[in-house]
Amino acid sequence: MSFIMLNSLKFCSKWCQVLSKGNAHYTWRLLVPESSFSSSSCSSNLIRFLNTKVASPKFVPKGALFSPTIRSGLTTRKKKLRDTIPNKHGYWNVVAFSTAEEYDLDNIRIGLETKNLYEVHPLDTEGVQAGTDSFIHAVAHYQVEEEPRQIFIFREGSVVLWNVSELEYTNFLMFLKHYELQSYDEKLIESERELMHYKYTDSLKKSTLMNGNIYLCKDSSSNFDLDLYTFSNAMASSVKLGIWEATLEKYVESIEYITEDMKMGRRIKIGPKEVLRKTGEIFALRHSINLSSDLLDVPDFYWDREQLEKLYLLTCNYFSIPRRTKIMNEKLNHCLELVELLSTHLSDRHHVRLEWMIIVLIMVEVAFEFIHYYNTYYVGGT
Repeated sequence: MSFIMLNSLKFCSKWCQVLSKGNAHYTWRLLVPESSFSSSSCSSNLIRFLNTKVASPKFVPKGALFSPTIRSGLTTRKKKLRDTIPNKHGYWNVVAFSTAEEYDLDNIRIGLETKNLYEVHPLDTEGVQAGTDSFIHAVAHYQVEEEPRQIFIFREGSVVLWNVSELEYTNFLMFLKHYELQSYDEKLIESERELMHYKYTDSLKKSTLMNGNIYLCKDSSSNFDLDLYTFSNAMASSVKLGIWEATLEKYVESIEYITEDMKMGRRIKIGPKEVLRKTGEIFALRHSINLSSDLLDVPDFYWDREQLEKLYLLTCNYFSIPRRTKIMNEKLNHCLELVELLSTHLSDRHHVRLEWMIIVLIMVEVAFEFIHYYNTYYVGGT
């Protein structure tokens, strides 16, 4: 009997090896080594094998005889989060953050002058200062290396730092906290940052974006600082959109239980005030994306600057801003339909309650009339 069980267990091992060769998506290995195929232990091993229920190669109980190693197929592209900003040989870093809904730029200018660490440099094109009320361009006073350290601060709550070390931009973000309106969570800020690398090149006539890297040309016909501003503007839009995407995901999670209750036919546990608040949240987010930002169209600044407009659109397409904005609006429409459905449902439920109250009052009135009629014509007549 032991001999039969031993051969059976060895056969199962061979069968698993054949299965691993014929399956292109799963690799199986036997947890019981062949050295344990002794007559004294083969009985317990075979019982373990026969009692192991493997319904599908995808789901195997923990501690089962076989352990699948799943080969990854198509995966969702997600941003890789690192504790530190990586350096790329021959390139400088440019990193973007969105830390608040809005910055107080006027007081930031005063703060920068007080600290005397950065000097505000207004961009100038054809003798006209460009957009000084919507952003600040600051350059570090003290040079650490030949490449200058530059910062673009946008009123919409985003900041882009060129060639700024991690220690320095951490201190600068702490400085900005004093001028933030509706600050974001620290983890959210860090998770939605954008990082790119840039270098200077003499082989190109104009600044451009290739293979995920920024190539700057100081000999271009346009103002060099405007090229930096254009890249920074697109990166600032991307991180701001990332914050809104995370906000929408959190909103979807907050109403997910409602769809489950509706699907199961359970009573919806949400009141009119909560529905009104959810409606306000979704309209506020929709307003920020479609009305308060330039995500749906090219900013007016680029209308008469064709080369900068091409550079801006190129960078926006790299970050998939048009596609992400479209998906955001589709999700917002779906959430809005759900909230409107809830509002209609609660309104109908309120109307039904009022109708039942009216019916009860009518029934009470009819009962009193019946008692009055009985007392008048039957009890009083006798």
